[in-house]
Amino acid sequence: MSKKFEDNNKDAAFLAEGGTNKNVISIDIEKEMRKSFLDYSMSVIVSRALPDVRDGLKPVHRRILYTMFEKGLQPDKAYRKCADTVGAVLGAYHPHGDASVYDALVRLAQDFSLRYPLVDGHGNFGSIDGDPPAAYRYTEARMSKMSTHMLTDIDKETVDFVPNYDDRLKEPVVLPSRFPNLLVNGCTGIAVGMATNIPPHNLGEVVAAVDLLIDNPNASLDELMECIKGPDFPTGGIIMGRSGIRAAYATGRGKITLRSRCEIEEEKNGRFRIVVTEIPYMVNKARLIEYIADLVKDKRIEGISDLRDESDREGLRIVIELKREANPQIVLNQLYSLSQLQDTVGVIMLALENGTQPKVMTLKEILQNYIDFQQQIVTRRTIFDLKKAKEREHILEGLKLAIDFIDEVIAIIRASKDQPSAKVALMERFGLDDIQASAIVAMRLGQLSGLERVKIEEELAEILKKVAELEGILADVNKVRAIVKAELGVIRDKYKDERRTEIQTVSGELDIEDLIPVEDCVVTLTHYGYIKRQPADVYKAQRRGGRGISGMTRRDEDFVEELFISSSHDFVMFFTDRGRVYRLKCYEIPESSRTARGTNIVNLLPLEQDEKVQTMIRIPAFEEGKYLVMVTTKGIIKRTEVTEYDTARKGGVIAINLDDDDTLAWVRLTDGHSDLIVGTRNGMAIRFDENDARPLGRTARGVRAIQLDEGDVVVGMARVRENGTLLTVTEKGQGRRTEFDEYRQQTRAGKGVINYRVDEEKGAVAGIRTVNDDDDAILITNDGIIIRIPVEQIAVQSRYAGGVRVMRVEGDTRLVSMARAPHEDTSDTDSTDEDENLEEALEEELTEGNEE
Repeated sequence: MSKKFEDNNKDAAFLAEGGTNKNVISIDIEKEMRKSFLDYSMSVIVSRALPDVRDGLKPVHRRILYTMFEKGLQPDKAYRKCADTVGAVLGAYHPHGDASVYDALVRLAQDFSLRYPLVDGHGNFGSIDGDPPAAYRYTEARMSKMSTHMLTDIDKETVDFVPNYDDRLKEPVVLPSRFPNLLVNGCTGIAVGMATNIPPHNLGEVVAAVDLLIDNPNASLDELMECIKGPDFPTGGIIMGRSGIRAAYATGRGKITLRSRCEIEEEKNGRFRIVVTEIPYMVNKARLIEYIADLVKDKRIEGISDLRDESDREGLRIVIELKREANPQIVLNQLYSLSQLQDTVGVIMLALENGTQPKVMTLKEILQNYIDFQQQIVTRRTIFDLKKAKEREHILEGLKLAIDFIDEVIAIIRASKDQPSAKVALMERFGLDDIQASAIVAMRLGQLSGLERVKIEEELAEILKKVAELEGILADVNKVRAIVKAELGVIRDKYKDERRTEIQTVSGELDIEDLIPVEDCVVTLTHYGYIKRQPADVYKAQRRGGRGISGMTRRDEDFVEELFISSSHDFVMFFTDRGRVYRLKCYEIPESSRTARGTNIVNLLPLEQDEKVQTMIRIPAFEEGKYLVMVTTKGIIKRTEVTEYDTARKGGVIAINLDDDDTLAWVRLTDGHSDLIVGTRNGMAIRFDENDARPLGRTARGVRAIQLDEGDVVVGMARVRENGTLLTVTEKGQGRRTEFDEYRQQTRAGKGVINYRVDEEKGAVAGIRTVNDDDDAILITNDGIIIRIPVEQIAVQSRYAGGVRVMRVEGDTRLVSMARAPHEDTSDTDSTDEDENLEEALEEELTEGNEE
């Protein structure tokens, strides 16, 4: 030991003198701690604390149910000691301590914790008073009838299996869960930096919502809420108002006010008493009574003369006796205000998507994830059944052939010295494979009768019919969905019951959307997909030629690509380079500060790998007579009624059917009577009536808008408006406005006219936009600088003019996009001196912003 101490001192002295030791590895302790904590956090999130959206179970619950299934603890079998189950779970799948496993098993058996218990417990499994369960050596348990549907068809390769902690066994990644367990039974859990609290719901209502979403994937939240009224707690109670429910279902987060069921009864002596028969979910009854007693003792509530618990096997009953002079309604309101007779249930619908990604989901997302999962289950089960059926068909064909040539078969077998040689001879004579030959050799003499021959033929016919049926299911997704609905319907009819939790309307209640103020917002999207929302007054009007202010803190080489002004209650539609469209409410886009980078769009939209949002457009409402006009980079145009895109599908829908080498360039909302101008990067433009492009279906390809020269692409599309002008800006910051009369109307698909003579000094055209004199233009460069200038300061010139400088662009910087906004006049004077002072102040602000 002293030798080791001396060696360590020598090493330390050697290193202190500047030497190096190959046995010493330098590690940054900060990076190592960050990495270790991140690994630990993800382990807790994925492997312990959060449920999977598919089966609604945490790993420990899943392992308990699977272990009971393996041990044959079915509802029709005898109970078995919980100690046996806990030990089996620990030894096989969950080596985290017996207390965690037994606590989870107990909760699965408590009818006041789960709306539909998954474990049938025998013995003391705790109480609503907070009494602990008996030790696991005293209690017994088996699977409940409900839980058997969690594991239906698990032996048919419907789910994936992974090695257990010591690679001895295999355990399922997820259970088949033939009913929506996450919503039906809910879940609570606390992970590192996140928590989930999903309330339980009524089985019949949830299945009805699943059926609706299968029949109508575009069903709105209001339609879903006609099926699912709200949470349905096992302990009953009364939900006060629907705004909290709607907020939770619409955003994944909300607060629900849950009130006890109380009745005021008048006694014979003229006194009143309050009788409580239901209390809020997860409230400890004993502590509630104790707290009310303390309120009376501290004289915070006056008018209560006696308090007692009369609960029994018939149900919960708390009696609160009142004094003769007490007003019962006032006392009850005080109890609601000061005690847990009225409680707030915070809803956080956080679950693991695909088993790995924690995500706060809306009601529709949870239902859609479950439907997609069940379609996978039915498909994989069908593939398994088809495989087995074809294997049996193969054997039956061999047996049928053997019976057709029974005499020859018998002769071959008798002439063979053993079974292997008999199999080889049969295979050579009749062209059989090893499986068929083995089945023939194993035939009993009794199967040679005529009756057995008929049975084989009948079985073969049934197998062929089954194979055709299974192949038909795999070929038609609608049949798969019908099977999901039918099997869910069987479970619903067997287990559905009445709601226990009542929902009362609160007068004057506001919806979630009513709580969000209507205001103009600036929505920006960067090249690397960072989106943010800001109040429109962030960008103050500046003089033409100014440098602008920093629009965001960005990563290297990132720049703003899209920007527009929108009301907070408008729909924002996102069109991607693959021709798909997604939509959000503007207020659903996270608000960020002026210099913040924003949120990556992939956290808001379910984009596919390498899919990129090309264009954003705001839709105030989906009205008939309005059209979405789309133009691609290759000059293809498509016009479709906006109502065809009125879908709430989170996965998006097809907006335009693109050629392999084409992408979507621009989208405009029109009234069906507009002239359109399509502009290209090389300075060409064409004007034509939008009716030249007839309305097409949502998934159509479109027709040609402009004939492009080689290497040219479309950079923008503008709608001709009365009293408006066409603003054209170049990548080098030059720009001009031009009267629309200078663009003669042509027939679609022509080459167009010259819009701007591009050269190296002015740069290629960056974009075109229709503007009015009372508008402001918001210009964006590729390094994230944004400037807002009044349009009236940009000269109106002919198509052949070079324009004026609208933004100072230096070096490799280039102007990449622009937007139109209502004019904001924040300037006090027009003097040149003050213009110069403003530019200096903006330069100083920009410098400070960069330093920060």
